[in-house]
Amino acid sequence: MSTSLEDAMDILIRIFHHYSGKKGDRYKLSKGEFKELFTSELTDFLSDQKDPLLVNKIMNDLDSNKDSEVDFNEFVILVAALTVACKDFFEELKKEGF
Repeated sequence: MSTSLEDAMDILIRIFHHYSGKKGDRYKLSKGEFKELFTSELTDFLSDQKDPLLVNKIMNDLDSNKDSEVDFNEFVILVAALTVACKDFFEELKKEGF
């Protein structure tokens, strides 16, 4: 029986591979695949955003080797950064009594 953390890691891997490789390298997300993953899996995050180029900007920031694709390591950086931001946000709300 797996732990909750092991299940979460498995889900991250499965989500990445669900979108990767539809075009080109099956171990990387093209710009289109990244946008599809982002808009399908991070809908709450995007719903509050006003910048129509946000997804492209995020991809460019993540694409550390500038190959116009996002590999799993780059994807995990995004997930970790968003997780930290959410944790900080909720801790701040808790301090304010919400």
